[in-house]
Amino acid sequence: MSELHTLLDFGICVILWLVQCIIYPSFLHMEGASMIDWHKTYVFRFTWIIAPLMILQLICAAWAVWAFGTVLSWLVLMLVMTCWGLSFFVSVPLHRQIDQGDPTQIKRRRLIWTNWPRTLLWTAVFILGW
Repeated sequence: MSELHTLLDFGICVILWLVQCIIYPSFLHMEGASMIDWHKTYVFRFTWIIAPLMILQLICAAWAVWAFGTVLSWLVLMLVMTCWGLSFFVSVPLHRQIDQGDPTQIKRRRLIWTNWPRTLLWTAVFILGW
């Protein structure tokens, strides 16, 4: 289970850095209907990749707390849950606003800036679990 957990943490970490440094900034170079159409496609496809990884990561983190109950396992679980909270209460609403026709530069820049905490926290999860 430990190897799976490490692999999931690494995968999510890499994905978040790609999103932060390449994908989200590319949104700043699109305009109008093409931005909204591409964004809807991106969100749909990306969800099928990241959601299973996040679910498995949460299961592994919870299992580590149950199996070991160490301070480190609790810390990792809290970080993972914080990432979930940021995802569902910050990022997902911003994505919905863009999908619903509000792809302003301000919204897209907010998506980039509010993704930094998730990127750094998921990086910490990987480092702590490695």
